[in-house]
Amino acid sequence: MVHEMRRKRQALSEQETWEVLERGSSGVLALIDEDGLPYAVPLSYVCHDGRIYYHCAKVGHKLNAVRANGRASFCVIDRDEVVPEKFTTKYRSAIVFGAIREVVSPEEIMRAMRALAAKYSPAEGEDAFQREMKSSGALCVLALDIERMSGKQGKELLKEKENTP
Repeated sequence: MVHEMRRKRQALSEQETWEVLERGSSGVLALIDEDGLPYAVPLSYVCHDGRIYYHCAKVGHKLNAVRANGRASFCVIDRDEVVPEKFTTKYRSAIVFGAIREVVSPEEIMRAMRALAAKYSPAEGEDAFQREMKSSGALCVLALDIERMSGKQGKELLKEKENTP
């Protein structure tokens, strides 16, 4: 079931939502684990080729959850500024929903790892990347194939945007 955003005026455009996702350095991946319990974990990620990639170990709770239930959501907070005197927060965030899977193609794994390296270690060269890949050992790459997404900003940010010439 797709839930409509209640405060549509605060919705970000698709382009603005992608910008939030691309700017972020971390987000929270939400899964349902093998016991049917919610499991949310903060992760580094990269947006690449219209999907979101993560890397993880070849064993663990996150991978077990992905294998048990291939549905996921991922949330990135772009701005979170408390305004105590107004009892509010200036916020902007994005959330995506989709199918998450283990990447098995060596080519897709390498593309994802290169995209992650370019995002988090842009000054490092190919030699450093190759050394890191060799020393990584057992590594798994996950891909979240986005089915839908939404972004939202607080009323205060919307007012600021509307008052900007």
